[in-house]
Amino acid sequence: MHSRMRIALTGFEAFDGDAVNPSQLLLEQVISPAGIELCTTVLPVDAEALPACLLDFLEAQSPQAVLLLGVAVQRPAMCLERVALNLLDFRIPDNAGRQLREQSIAPDGPAAYFATLPVRSWVEQLQEAGIPAQVSNTAGTYLCNQAFYLALHWAVRQPQLPRIGFLHLPALPQQSARRSSPPASMALETMLTGVQILLEGIQSE
Repeated sequence: MHSRMRIALTGFEAFDGDAVNPSQLLLEQVISPAGIELCTTVLPVDAEALPACLLDFLEAQSPQAVLLLGVAVQRPAMCLERVALNLLDFRIPDNAGRQLREQSIAPDGPAAYFATLPVRSWVEQLQEAGIPAQVSNTAGTYLCNQAFYLALHWAVRQPQLPRIGFLHLPALPQQSARRSSPPASMALETMLTGVQILLEGIQSE
């Protein structure tokens, strides 16, 4: 039993030709709110290595809540994900060169899980703080969805049922600028403010 609430916060390494990933950069700058013991890790964009990296981290830390971060460069806002699918179907290869198609994440698992941290209320909190935010009903079928599903699949097997959520971040300006049709972007400082709001909100749920 921890005297402070333990929250796991994860991000991903860079992929798809980008030199940076905002989810990784945020882990370097986030400040643990009062009353929270924050543990962080950067996950590989590698479908084979990801499960052990994530599950070993969760088992070692035994968090009461998990907030996973990832980037979706075509999203115009911070997106709270509702659903994780038991499906891997890659548009682009992962960092190990794998391009998986129509594969299950957990053959013994359900077709989908719903987030167990709030979605709609968190979006409203971010919007009230002046941060563009949306509810999303799909985390895709790439590594972000894989991590989200694995975390939820792990949580249902824990005696205290840790709460799980996933936040997709938009592109950083430098990520947007390298694309032929630049998507909307968001400053890292704004993303950091949003993540801090969500971490503080976990305690009050």
